[in-house]
Amino acid sequence: MTAMASAKVLLETNLPGLRPLARGKVRDIYDLGDRLLIVATDRISAFDYVLPTGIPDKGRVLTQLSIFWFEFLRDIVPVHFLTADVEEYPEPLPRYREQLEGRSMLVRRAQMLPVECVARGYLAGSGWKDYQRSGAVCGIPLPPGLKESEKLPEPIFTPATKAQSGHDENISMEDVEVLVGRDLAWRLRDLTLRIYRKAAEYAESRGIIIADTKFEFGLVDGELVLADEVLTPDSSRFWPRQGYQPGGPQPSFDKQYVRDYLESVGWNKQPPAPPLPPEVAERTAEKYREAYRALTGRSL
Repeated sequence: MTAMASAKVLLETNLPGLRPLARGKVRDIYDLGDRLLIVATDRISAFDYVLPTGIPDKGRVLTQLSIFWFEFLRDIVPVHFLTADVEEYPEPLPRYREQLEGRSMLVRRAQMLPVECVARGYLAGSGWKDYQRSGAVCGIPLPPGLKESEKLPEPIFTPATKAQSGHDENISMEDVEVLVGRDLAWRLRDLTLRIYRKAAEYAESRGIIIADTKFEFGLVDGELVLADEVLTPDSSRFWPRQGYQPGGPQPSFDKQYVRDYLESVGWNKQPPAPPLPPEVAERTAEKYREAYRALTGRSL
């Protein structure tokens, strides 16, 4: 069933005649043989559960921002993205334009690598907790006396395993070598940091700090490609550069309004997740749109 909370919100796709491959927390993926159709819905998750309320325009922001970055990064790394023009999609996809326009991508099917490639340029989130406990992040020693949200001397690579449910678990470079082989492990590390540096420098020129982000890579005919979503508010920690001050948490362009609301109503973080009031959903949507406008210089 296609669930529409309003004219703008798509919670689930319904594409008869196509074979669903996977349905994640946000994306519906369809099998087209050597290609895949990836549709970003307006679903939102918090504390590992999908909420019953969608966020207007969220899927469009995630898709359009990923496409922007795929084009921006093509000189560094091959990408799995082919087209987002519904008219170029194979039949019967064009007849589902209403569900696909602006929120879908046709991509090359890749053999995905079992590693989340995380780059951190600032001390935040689980990295900050790790540093407080051990003086290191994922086993990488850092100088003493750093503050929460402080910029690191150099960006660091902190890989994780992909978890189908729950939180991803941080792993060491040695673990990555076991999973994908030594040569590929170090290629992933170097490529992750190179992409992060280029993107972070650009984003800062647009008024946004990319504190950390995660990438996914796959193999297409033996070629390493950047895949999935790239440098979105769902896969990254975006902070406004204006007003940035280390020493505590920073305001962010993501679902913080949602988390704050759920904390305020005392939800026990067990299913079922409560619905969101319209004003919380809209304020969250505006944060996503704001990040898109700042980074691309255009509106949706």
